[in-house]
Amino acid sequence: MGECENLIKILFVCHGNICRSPMAEFIMKYLVKESGQEGNFFISSAAATNDDTGSDIYPNARTELIKHNIPFESRHARKIKRGEYSQWDYIIGMDNENIDDILYIMGGDKDNKVKLLLEFTGENKEVSDPWYTRNFALAYSEIYRGCGALLKYLNQVKE
Repeated sequence: MGECENLIKILFVCHGNICRSPMAEFIMKYLVKESGQEGNFFISSAAATNDDTGSDIYPNARTELIKHNIPFESRHARKIKRGEYSQWDYIIGMDNENIDDILYIMGGDKDNKVKLLLEFTGENKEVSDPWYTRNFALAYSEIYRGCGALLKYLNQVKE
């Protein structure tokens, strides 16, 4: 990641890296590109567990991205590693369990990088997990709102 020195580096994390975090990755990439800031960011996603390592985006999550014309690419789920902490400016979890897992894996959060996505909307709320609710439209809506608020926050911090 050495070529990303001056970029804002964001890692989205969910349980398995097949639903919420890849949706957040591709929604954020879309919003950044639409705002003309593509060259200012490095955005990726990962899992807090090994449950789905190697899997692509879950078909229902992919369908939701297609429905909203959000470009995405095939990818492989991966678990975050402790040594990655210093590589990211923001490590964004989708729910409190993800945050707990991230903090455990990373050995804490000394630089205050770990945030809950919907914190940026002013809500103390988790992104609903469509793996259990089967409501991918709701998860998409919450993630889109969270990513929009995150981008707005980052633009204000830059100024």
